[in-house]
Parts: sequence; C-alpha cells; structure tokens
Amino acid sequence: MATVTSNASPKPFSFSFSNPLKSLIPTKSPSLNYPPRNHHHHHRLGLSVNASSVSSPPPSVATSNAPSPDYRVEILSESLPFIQKFRGKTIVVKYGGAAMTSPELKSSVVSDLVLLACVGLRPILVHGGGPDINRYLKQLNIPAEFRDGLRVTDATTMEIVSMVLVGKVNKNLVSLINAAGATAVGLSGHDGRLLTARPVPNSAQLGFVGEVAKVDPSVLRPLVDYGYIPVIASVAADDSGQAYNINADTVAGELAAALGAEKLILLTDVAGILEDKEDPSSLVKEIDIKGVKKMIEDGKVAGGMIPKVKCCIRSLAQGVKTASIIDGRRQHSLLHEIMSGEGAGTMITG
Repeated sequence: MATVTSNASPKPFSFSFSNPLKSLIPTKSPSLNYPPRNHHHHHRLGLSVNASSVSSPPPSVATSNAPSPDYRVEILSESLPFIQKFRGKTIVVKYGGAAMTSPELKSSVVSDLVLLACVGLRPILVHGGGPDINRYLKQLNIPAEFRDGLRVTDATTMEIVSMVLVGKVNKNLVSLINAAGATAVGLSGHDGRLLTARPVPNSAQLGFVGEVAKVDPSVLRPLVDYGYIPVIASVAADDSGQAYNINADTVAGELAAALGAEKLILLTDVAGILEDKEDPSSLVKEIDIKGVKKMIEDGKVAGGMIPKVKCCIRSLAQGVKTASIIDGRRQHSLLHEIMSGEGAGTMITG
C-alpha cells in the first residue's frame, strides 16, 4: 500500500457552466429506461424517461428523427439528481484498452469527461498506452516481451515507454480535451513528486517495472479546485531518480485513495465481472468486497481480471466510496456509469 503525503489543503471548489449537455441527448432511441441495480447505500439514483409522457406536437417529416425541445428539457431535468449527487466530487478514470485505439471510442471518452467537468464533477484521467508503445518498439526493431502480463522493461524500453506515454499519448489526450471545450493539464508521476516508485519484487526478471511507494497529491489539488482536468501518464521515478513503468490500474487506484475520490472507474475491454466467464449475459452489476473476494476464491474471477479487482479492493479499503470495472467498448460508457442507474459494468462497494 502506498503512503500519502500532502503539503496543501484543498481550496474551495468553484465552477461555472460553459457547455450544453449535448452528450446526454439521445439521437435515435425514443425512450430511456435504466433498470436500477440492487439497493445499496452507494446505489446510484435511477433514471427513467419515457418520451410518450412529454407533451409535444407531432414531428414533421423533416425533423422526425430529431428529439423535440420538450424531450431535451425532460432529459436534462431527469439528470439533476445525478448532478446533485456527484457535483464537486472527484472521479478517477483509468483509460485504456479499445477505448484508446478506436477514434470513435476515444472521442466518446473525451466528450464524456468534458461533460462531467461542465456539470461540476472533478474528473482525473490516468492512462497507459500499450499499443502505442508496441508500435514504436516495432519501428525500432526492439522486441516486446511480457511475463505474467507485465512488460519486461530494460533501460532502452523504459526510454521508449517514457517518450511514448509522456510525450505522445499524454499530450494527444490533453489536446483532444482542450479542443472539446475543457482545459486539461498533462502530468506524469515525476511532476511535483506526484508519485514515488519502487521496483516490483521480481524486478530481476522484469527490469524497470515499478509499483507505487508514495503519493503526494499536492500538485493535483489546485488544478482540480480551479476546474482543470489532470491527465496523468503512469510512469514515475524512485528516490534516486530512476524511472519506472507502472501499471496504470495501480496508479489510478492509489491516486483515487490519496485524493479520497468518490469513484474509481477502470475502462476495460470486457463487460465487467461475470458470474460465468463463458456467459456474457451473466454480468454482476453490483457486489461488495466480501462477495468479490469469494468469486476470486471460487475461480470465477481469473486471469487479467484479478489484478483489476484487487486494485479496486485496495482503493476501497483506503476510503474510495465505489470502484467500477466498466466496458470501455461501449459508447459513452462513463456517462452510463455515472449518470444512470443501469451502469456500464460492475460496481464494487466497500
């Protein structure tokens, strides 16, 4: 477990609305019905909007596919409970998987972040960048090697990892968020000593692969207090200045804990936690720590899902309210997870 240091106290949150909530308005479906999850004290408020209940004149042929002004207003009014619940709250999002490689999904994530910031949430984005790293290593004829799901990182590979994550992926995301109407700031674990790394126990086999030894969120607090969206690359240095490649899920979890975040959200390439790994329809919508630990013991949670679940458990144990593993392949999955009762994956509670 990482230690947390801080030299700054939070400033009063201030925010002003600047963008319309375009992303909340569906363009095709005449109604939205989000079935609520099982009752829980962290359960999200339900959203149910039926277009037939909104009185509006019959649409003309030319505008039959466009929602009426009354329908738009109804959607916005139904969003109020969610905005009230999460306004001023910190949400840490780990961005990765298909959402990083698909232009459509990347645009969806960016627009969701901007909308959430515009209605008063305080999103923080943590990213990796495996596909981009692999592409640059291939161009340089450097073989990519993995052991137990972790990238073997020698000195040359570490240099490429830093260049790609901090210099390319991070700044590209910052530019996209800025272009979408918010203001983002790109950081890595190096900046402001945000993260201090240490080598993983099996570093002799993995090289410069690290874990989080310490978090100092002082550099983040004034940024989120003034409405910026921090975008954080998952690399950091140890006390001697040696750089390490750190799993982005781990970084997101430790940052969420250090900041006392309301939610940790991990974007993945799966629907969430499944009761039956072979049955995509067996999605577990909500579960507590005790229940998910039993699923690990029973072998229902296995493979690459285990470190993600353990990351969520650690963050919950350190004070994060809820942690969700959601389907990043779904358009606007962040809005579905935060602004609806349906969710977009599995929510784990303390």
